[in-house]
Amino acid sequence: MANFAHDHVVPYQDSELEKKQQVANMFDSIAGRYDFMNRFLSAGIDVKWRKKAINLLKPLQPQNVLDVATGTGDVAIMTARMLQPKKITGIDISEGMLEIGREKIVKQGLSAIIDLQKGDSETINFPDNSFDAITVAFGVRNFQNLEKGLKEMLRVLKPGGKLVVLEFSRPKEPVFKTLYNIYMNLIAPGVGKMLAKNKEAYQYLNDSVQAFPEREQLVSIMQGLGYRDTSYKTLTLGICCIYCGSK
Repeated sequence: MANFAHDHVVPYQDSELEKKQQVANMFDSIAGRYDFMNRFLSAGIDVKWRKKAINLLKPLQPQNVLDVATGTGDVAIMTARMLQPKKITGIDISEGMLEIGREKIVKQGLSAIIDLQKGDSETINFPDNSFDAITVAFGVRNFQNLEKGLKEMLRVLKPGGKLVVLEFSRPKEPVFKTLYNIYMNLIAPGVGKMLAKNKEAYQYLNDSVQAFPEREQLVSIMQGLGYRDTSYKTLTLGICCIYCGSK
């Protein structure tokens, strides 16, 4: 498996833990504030991004969906409402995030449809060809080994199934790029320190976005692993991208 720069970007520079465990600890520490911080830092645009990604699965009408790096279950809940599949399984390495997600699912009466489990994206505990569709929102940056995670998702997709990835990217337009870099380098970590009591988490957000193989490069990686009909689409002046690939 190839290694990429973002594979080695970690939240806590002085920690001897591997990236995977650092990421789990980081999300455990901010779980209670995670949803609020998403809405606050993105001014609510992240909700529209998620809906655009899920809409791409409508023609497929998937009945069994896997949401990788499900976090607090936002995409799983939206998928249940928008696509009405029979079953959605969400996996995440952070038990703290999953606890928040389970509470939300119970409150919304979706426990019969959505099941959140602790699970590793690089060792998915399901047989080959298990799911009609897979979603990942803002999670592939956190994989300890990007290719391993992408390959595992391909393994558990059914033939004809589709992967939809939503991930941050770097704007290209010069003026907006400058403003974006100021925001990500200074404002987001500062707000993270003040409101989430964790500056490292939001500094890691910027560092991992800057190192992540995006756009054509990520599509090329997916193609090399065996995904077909790959594509990407930029959102909001390039702050975010939706990537798609089929089995």
